[in-house]
Amino acid sequence: MKNMIYISRMNITDLDLNLLRVLDAIASEGNVTVAGEHVGLSQPAMSNALSRLRQLFDDPLFVRTPRGMRPTPFAQQLAHPVREALRLIQTALQQHAGFEPKSSDRAFRFYMSDIGEMVFVPGLIERVKHEAPGVKIEVVRIPIKDVHAALEAGEIDLAVGFLPGLTKGMRQQPLFREHYVCMLRADHPLIGAKISRKQFREAAHVLVSYVGTGHQVIEDTFIAEGLSARIAARVPHFLVVPMILARTDLIVTVPSRVAAVFARLGNFRVLKLPLRMPSFEVRLHWHERFHQDPANRWLREVMTELYAEQA
Repeated sequence: MKNMIYISRMNITDLDLNLLRVLDAIASEGNVTVAGEHVGLSQPAMSNALSRLRQLFDDPLFVRTPRGMRPTPFAQQLAHPVREALRLIQTALQQHAGFEPKSSDRAFRFYMSDIGEMVFVPGLIERVKHEAPGVKIEVVRIPIKDVHAALEAGEIDLAVGFLPGLTKGMRQQPLFREHYVCMLRADHPLIGAKISRKQFREAAHVLVSYVGTGHQVIEDTFIAEGLSARIAARVPHFLVVPMILARTDLIVTVPSRVAAVFARLGNFRVLKLPLRMPSFEVRLHWHERFHQDPANRWLREVMTELYAEQA
């Protein structure tokens, strides 16, 4: 209550935007030195800024613990609106001044699945480090139900994948059309260079249950084909699949680009599915608010140049 009363009497002219950047950086990093590197300030300058913040808000804000600088309840209350305000200011300035990749130190945040990370992140980082060496790429882990709100708030810049639920208020850019394939270990004792419908129906399957994405179509097809009883294992992510296949006779249905990545990393065979399963489109998603943002537009162009199928 003391802080709320104090802030209500505080004049907005008492606030220094650079101090808010310091507060946001410490809240994000949990370390004064690392936060200083993020905002370009030395250790003494950061300590001085933190002291000014403590005086300004009449609160310790951050307390040193074995796990780093931990925020007080008041600092936690401030963290989100401060970050949102800084991002809005940054967006407004960039829209006015344009975006210069070579001189930018912006952090771009993506939502994508674990398979998206395998398919997109290595090539994206390689390209960005060449064109914009100061730019940072971050992949955030949030529940799929929160992605729409995060895009609208600017907490993430782009969502990438098979995300048919992202529609209202969103812009979309198709990248490529995908289809599902069957993958199994190369020395599978019962299945060779092809898999018949009978072999597929009799095999034991591992199913990736990706709630909230379009990949639910895999299980829907299994149910329609009466194959639910053949699901021997369920996992929440694709990344564990190669380890399971390498040690068992299970087979899996995965997107073709994912299978290609796994096949390069291990001794696996990729086969055409012996039953019909709908193909799907992988898209970029961004909120209407950021459609004209030069930085967001540059990032979309990079992703499109790297991964969009040629017409």
